[in-house]
Amino acid sequence: MKAAILYARGEDNAVDCCLCNHRCHIAEGKRGFCLVRENRRGTLYSLVYGRIVAANVEFMEKKPLYHFLPGSRSYSIATRGCNFRCPWCQNWDISRADRLSDFAEVRYTEPMDVVERAEVEGCRSVCYTYTEPTIFMEYALDTARLARQRGLKNVFVTNGYQTPEAVEAMTGLIDAANVDLKGFSEDFYRTQCRAKLQHVLEAITNLHAAGIHLEITTLIVPGGNDSAEELRGIASFVAALSPDMPWHVTRFHPDYLVTDIAPTPVDTMRRAVDIGRSAGLRYVYAGNIILPDAKDTFCPACGGVVVLRDGLGRTECGLKDGNCPQCGTPLPIVMS
Repeated sequence: MKAAILYARGEDNAVDCCLCNHRCHIAEGKRGFCLVRENRRGTLYSLVYGRIVAANVEFMEKKPLYHFLPGSRSYSIATRGCNFRCPWCQNWDISRADRLSDFAEVRYTEPMDVVERAEVEGCRSVCYTYTEPTIFMEYALDTARLARQRGLKNVFVTNGYQTPEAVEAMTGLIDAANVDLKGFSEDFYRTQCRAKLQHVLEAITNLHAAGIHLEITTLIVPGGNDSAEELRGIASFVAALSPDMPWHVTRFHPDYLVTDIAPTPVDTMRRAVDIGRSAGLRYVYAGNIILPDAKDTFCPACGGVVVLRDGLGRTECGLKDGNCPQCGTPLPIVMS
């Protein structure tokens, strides 16, 4: 176990967790909504510190992050647990925590072991992903500090439910994040994720203001969040933050508890890309599907291709000192 950060002690040994926007009030001997943070005699503990259940080397494009160290490898890790309850979760087998487990069956891994493994594998970053990295923030930040000392970047793939206090703790340690903006209605977030949209929008705004490189992903669920109104809402919100912020629209496929809905129609995916571009976004990408003009990066000034992607992680970047090779326009892509 590891003593948690970002909580306040209350009466009768209860604690108030300030890590995510559920802001759980946790009585003595109980756990928060994520089921991996437990109050023991008035001290909040992380039960999954160092208990890695997934570790892989992946291309940055799989996160997906298209404008941050394109073509590079990232050492990607996760512990068990999540603070959302999405019924179509693709990583449900590791994101769901057992209310009774102490996670002692999972081998402990020191933060430095993660960093050294990333170096051995030729990675340029460590990525905290698969489940929800916010709920293992202590381990992520301890690892991130060591990674930065060795010249590695740090990346979050997250549902964006951090409190302002959590964003402050991330600032200066987490370099980039892909935030899953799952929809644009409070009803969708309440019924599908057991969360609140407004908190996600606030966290995205705070992460952007903190100088963390951001890209946004939306899984388009047929009959759920695929209306033109909802997609326009997402695109307009992202464009208002920055027209240069990439928006990834991703094709749904049946998984976990949702197996009776067919994959997102190609026409819906095309419509989402068009809506994003009409809202003023310069970089809209399609995932889990190949749309010819929605996987590569084009210069917004001359229309020339500056980054080619084959859909399998292989990337050919034609940037010259961060500029378009055809017209010399600077592009918002982090290369180093």
